[in-house]
Order: sequence, then structure tokens, then C-alpha cells
Amino acid sequence: MNRATGLAAVTAALLLAACSEQAADSGAPAAPAEQNAPTAEPASAAAVATNPDRNPYFGDLHVHTRYSFDAYLFGTRTDPDQSYAFAKGGPIEHASGISLQMKRPLDFQAVTDHATYLGMLPAMMDENSAVGSHPIAVQLRESYTKGTGRAVFNTFLPRIGGLVENDDLLNLDVVRSAWQEIVAAAERNNAPGTFTTFIGYEYTTGGPDFENLHRNVIFQGSEHPDIPFSRLDSVNPEDMWDWLDGLRDRGIEGLAIPHNSNGSDGWMFQTTNFAGDPIDAAYAEQRMRNEPLVEVTQVKGTSDTHPLLSPNDEWADFEIMPIRVASTLSSRPEGSYVREAYRNGLAIEQETGANPYKFGVIGSSDTHNSAGSFEENNYWSKTGMSDITPQQRGSVPLDEPTEDGRIYANDASQYWGASGLAGVWADANTREHIYAGMRRKETFATSGPRIPVRFFAGYDLPADMVGRDDAAAQGYAHGVSMGSDLLASGTASPKFFAWASRDPDTKPLQRLQIIKGWLDDEGTHETVYDVACAGGVSVDADSHRCPDNGATVDLATCTTNDATGAAELAALWQDPQYDAAQKAFYYVRVLENPSCRWSTWDAVRAGVAPNPDMHATIQDRAWSSPVWVVPAQNDSGSGM
Repeated sequence: MNRATGLAAVTAALLLAACSEQAADSGAPAAPAEQNAPTAEPASAAAVATNPDRNPYFGDLHVHTRYSFDAYLFGTRTDPDQSYAFAKGGPIEHASGISLQMKRPLDFQAVTDHATYLGMLPAMMDENSAVGSHPIAVQLRESYTKGTGRAVFNTFLPRIGGLVENDDLLNLDVVRSAWQEIVAAAERNNAPGTFTTFIGYEYTTGGPDFENLHRNVIFQGSEHPDIPFSRLDSVNPEDMWDWLDGLRDRGIEGLAIPHNSNGSDGWMFQTTNFAGDPIDAAYAEQRMRNEPLVEVTQVKGTSDTHPLLSPNDEWADFEIMPIRVASTLSSRPEGSYVREAYRNGLAIEQETGANPYKFGVIGSSDTHNSAGSFEENNYWSKTGMSDITPQQRGSVPLDEPTEDGRIYANDASQYWGASGLAGVWADANTREHIYAGMRRKETFATSGPRIPVRFFAGYDLPADMVGRDDAAAQGYAHGVSMGSDLLASGTASPKFFAWASRDPDTKPLQRLQIIKGWLDDEGTHETVYDVACAGGVSVDADSHRCPDNGATVDLATCTTNDATGAAELAALWQDPQYDAAQKAFYYVRVLENPSCRWSTWDAVRAGVAPNPDMHATIQDRAWSSPVWVVPAQNDSGSGM
């Protein structure tokens, strides 16, 4: 077993922050599930009606329950079944006792508890479990009444970090039992055509200084490994890809999804491999085979781009988390954001013939409450008892200033947001079809609202695509969809069809944009084009921007004057600066009219002014996966 040389980025701060006064419960993992799970989806999946033009499905592929060590320490006692009940539209109870419920159910979800020490904390709290008599488990239970929890957490923190050889506390039978219950819950709750579950977990790894390299691992169907691969097996994600390749050879199909690259301090999207050697084609091909998607937005901020990386993008400063995961250390923007990775991928492909960063995008929540918080005006943050009150998360002043004079809490949760959701275009709401959509990268991400986005590119798209009832059918017949390559043909720009529809429960749409990145002899570049504007006004031909549509927000009441705002925006667009000899990518971003951010809703309800150090408003948005245009004379493949 290859032990870590540093602590998992998430481990230290979460353990240190856990509340020692929380009441204990027995909390043992459930009995092992039977190992004779079906090897294919239930027969009813075959009877589900399919749509060849595909439907948009919204879900969450990043959810933690009581089986994650950190979620348990934060007070979360809800299990995977309860998490799925929430995803299907029902209420569940937060650690504080409040009820958590969404306005509408999701279409799909995966419970992705941390593989490291999976299920160990509930077992340690049960004196009759296999690990209940271990001295650290005894100390942990006593800490809840003696108030010495932090010292006990520090005792087993190195074990979770992988720093203890021959760990006599870790019990793989407990881990396996918890994993089997997570699998069984996914099987129990999967309802083809109505609600889809995926078997999954989080591989939590990183560097010694909280450099985040976390991934969520999602399996296609009922087939799954006996036990998850964790950082206790290896801290190197490339070893995890080897493991996934080996599973695939055995008929167990899965993929990994990196998350919170914004907090990676530049580690997530380097130009070298884990050992520090230059990326080669073999690395790029293996990464794309195992990581076709990336989580671009979640509660811990958005990883699309950063103002320092995209200084000419007026909307780059969106839900930025400037620190590393579970740390107060700053996170270096270079190497931490998706758009820059797209650009660097073009350059790496030029050198090696393969692109390691040709991924599609999704959003998800990363909730540690068993329940994602996606609505600005119905926000319960992320980490159980540690951030459930407005004062804890810094949106409302403390009762008394701190010793150093601060009037607001200064915790990481001030940077967090009501985000995000994974969007997938699929023929039907089944594991088979949604997973296929993820594999072909016909995916999109939203910062919370249910905004469907479509994107097609091709040379033969009809001139009247906008407004056609069969626009999707035309896109598939005469072009390629998001997540695909388009081989350049001739010298004229291909046509790009972009479309988005508003979420009726949030704000109308303000503008539809296409973001372009390209490679030339001077390096990589990017630019943003508005392509459709609310109110039917035209895009300015010189600035490529929509005029201000006059939408406003009253910060005293959170009421809005949407002035103009669209239920739907669409455009058939050609690149005015197109060069068929250049490698390029294009993707869609759509912005809503502004509304109150969750922190302002907290302040309004408390009758105080918004925290001046937080953004008072938010323009929720959605992003499509890109289309990559490949020069005909240099067709080096798709990066697979």
C-alpha cells in the first residue's frame, strides 16, 4: 500500500472545525448488502420511451452523507436512502433540526461519500462495532461529553491522511460494509424513466499544502468494485486511472470527474504529470479516457475562469473561491481554472498530438448535508452544524466583535454559493442513456437554476435554425453537438447554433454568449462574444456586447425589476475572426438577470445591511461543453 506523504486537502480543516458538543448516536454501518446484484439495469429500463432529439436532465453527482468522515463530524446523520428521498423531492432533516426541501425534484443523483475511512466514523461511535473498542474510538465517544473532541480528531487525523503505516484503526470490513450499503441504496432508488441513481464515491487526494486533486468516480450501471480505490492506496490520480482501466477490462465501466480545480493551487491542470515530467500523448489519452468531464461549479465556488486569467471578460469575477480547499492559504489561479486548461490543452495537443484537457462540463453541489442547496433564497450551505447560521457563514454580523475587531465571521463559507447542477442531454432518464450523454460530453453546468443549454456547430446547419421546432434534429443531422470535434472545411467559419431557456422559478435570461479560445503562432488567446440579447435588441457590432437591459435589484427587499428579460435566447452565429488553420474551441455561457445572492437574503431576513465584503447580487448562469474545431491539415484526433 502506497501511503501518502501529506494530508488530504480536505481532512485537516474539516476535522479541526468539527463540533465536539454534538450528541453521539450508535450510527453503525448497515449490514452488508447481498453481492448478487443484477449485472444490468432492471428490465423495465428497456421499456422507457426514448427521444432521438434528447431531453435535458438535471442532477447532482457529488453528495456526501453520514458515511463520509467529515460529514459525520459536522453532525450529518442522514443516509443515502434519505439523500435520494430529498433528490426525489421530499424533505429531510438537517443536523440542526430544520427541514431541507427543494422546489422541484432532480432527475438523477449519485451519493459520493469519501472512500478514505468510508463509514468508519459511525462505526467508531458504536461501542459494539468492530472498531468500537479501539482506544481512539473510545476517546471519540467520550469527547462528545467532555468537550475534548478536537484533541481526539487530531489523534486520528494522520490516519485519514494516510500517514500511519499498519493502521490498526482502519477496518476494511467496515469500509466494505458501508460501500455495500451505498451500492444497495443506489439500486433500491433507481427507477428507470423517472429517477436515475449512479453508484459512486469520492477519491480525495492532494498535496501536503492542501493542493486539491479530488475526483468523483461514477460507475455506469450495477457493476462495481468490491471496495473503492482511495488515497490510502495511492495519492497519485494516475494510479486511480490505471485502476479504472483495469476495472474496464473486467467489464466495470466508470469515469472520474475532477472538482474544485479553483482550490488546487495550480495542481489540477498542470503541463506536467504527477511526477513532474512533461505531459505526453499516453498521459493525455489515459486522462481523457478516464476523465471526460470536469465539475466547473459547486458550493465551493466556480472554476470556469478567474479575472486574472480572463481580464477582458467582464463576467469572470463570479463566485470566486480564492483559497485552497479546507485551508486559508491562497490558491494560485494559473493551472486552477477550466478555460485556461482548454487553452493549454490546445498547445499540448500541438506538441504531443493529444489533448489532456478536452473535457465536457457539469456542475454539482458537494453538499455534506445529504442534500444540495441550489436556491439563493433557500440556502443551507454545506457543512452541517458548522455553517448553518448566517452568522457562521459571515453574511450577518456577530453578536460581539472578535478580539481583533472583526464584526463578521471570516470562515471559508463566505465564499461558498448555492451551486450547482449537472445537465445532461440524453435519450431517456436511465443509467444507460444519461451515462452515454456524459461519455459523449453532451453535458452542461448551471450555478443552480434549471437552465437547459444547447450548442451545435456545422457547415450545413440551416439558415433558419433559430425558431425552428426541429432545430435539435437539424443540429444532429447537419452538425455536431457540444462535446464534439468539428473538422474544419474550407476557409469560411462554420455556423454555431446556441440556445438556452430560462428556469421559470428564477430570473429571465439577459444575454447569450459564445466564448472562443484559440491557438496561433503567438500562443493561446480567448474572447467573449454576446450573440443574443434580451428584449430583441441587437448586439453592438464593434464591442460584440448587448446593451444594458436595465434589470435592477432592490437590496433592501430583494425585489427585482427585470425590465427586459427573455424566456428563451437563440442565435445562429459565425465567427468574424475565424481562421481555419487555427485550433480552437467554442462554448456557450448564458446569464440571467441579476438577483439577490444568498448572503443578501440572509441580511434582509435579519434586518441588517449586506456584508460589504460579499457580492450583494448574483447573475446565475449556465455553461455548455465546448465544440473543438480541428484544422483539416492537422487532424490529430479528439484527445482520446
